[in-house]
Amino acid sequence: MTDNKVGTYNFVAEPFHVDFTGRLTMGVLGNHLLNCAGFHAADRGFGIAELNENHYTWVLSRLAIELEDMPRQYEPFSIETWVENVYRLFTDRNFAILNKEGKPVGYARSVWAMISMETRKPADLLTLHGGSITGYVCDKECPISKPGRIKVTTDMPVEVYETRYSDIDINGHVNSIKYIEHILDLFPMETFKEKCIRRFEMAYVAESYYGDTLSFYREEVAPGEYDIEVRKNGTEVVVRSKVILK
Repeated sequence: MTDNKVGTYNFVAEPFHVDFTGRLTMGVLGNHLLNCAGFHAADRGFGIAELNENHYTWVLSRLAIELEDMPRQYEPFSIETWVENVYRLFTDRNFAILNKEGKPVGYARSVWAMISMETRKPADLLTLHGGSITGYVCDKECPISKPGRIKVTTDMPVEVYETRYSDIDINGHVNSIKYIEHILDLFPMETFKEKCIRRFEMAYVAESYYGDTLSFYREEVAPGEYDIEVRKNGTEVVVRSKVILK
C-alpha cells in the first residue's frame, strides 16, 4: 500500500535546465515538483484534467524547498512525492529529491487547495469522490520544517517589473514558478558564484495578470536570510518568499 501512496518520477538535468554553475535551477526544480504532484494526483483520480471537467482545479498555496545539493548537468535524479495530510480545504504534499545514487539531497513541503474555476472559492476536499483522497495519506518522513511566517516591513522596492507574455500560464495569471525566477533575479550573479540556496519558501496570496506592475521588497533578516514580498500595482500582496543562502 505504501508503494501505491508514494510516486517516484525520473529526470535528467538537461543542459538547458542548469545555470552557469552547472546545477539545476530552482525554477526548473519547482516545475518538476509541480509536475510530479500532477502525475501523482492524476494516477489516483485527482488530476487537473479530471477536475477541470467538473470545473475545479488545484492551486498551490505554500511551497518550501530545502537542499543539501542540486543535480548537475546530465545527471539523472528522481523525485518522490506523497500526501501527508488532507483537511477540508487544504492538503499537504511532500517531496524528496534523490540523486543518481538514490540518496536524498533535498526535501520539499507544499500546501494545495482545490478551487472552483467559476467562483475561485475553495472546494471541500473531503467530499471529493466520497473522501477517497484520504486513502492516499502517507506517514513517510519529510525532515524539514513547514513553511513559516514571512513579514516584510520595508516600503522601498528593490525592483519594479511589468508582467509580460512569458509570465502568463494557461489559467491566465502569472505562473507560480515565474515568481521564483523573478525573486532570484533580485540577487546579483556574484551571489550564486559564492553561495547556494539552502532553503526557499513561497507563500502565494493572490493572483496577478498580464500588464500588472509587480514591486519587489526585500529585507535581510539574518546573515544570508532574506524575506521578500511582491505587491501588484502598488498595494495588494501577491507573494511572500524567504531565501536562505549558504
